[in-house]
Amino acid sequence: MLKKVFVLLLVGFAIYYLLSTPADAADFVSSSFGGIMDAFQRVGVFFNELVN
Repeated sequence: MLKKVFVLLLVGFAIYYLLSTPADAADFVSSSFGGIMDAFQRVGVFFNELVN
């Protein structure tokens, strides 16, 4: 029960943050997406070097 309340509070805070400061939220999403893409690129380089 406590876990469910915590998750709901976390989701509510995230929605509030997105609605109150959309520019900061967009910057956060953009930098997160860039980090994820960088990680996938590094994994690709690793497998490419492994094959060669």
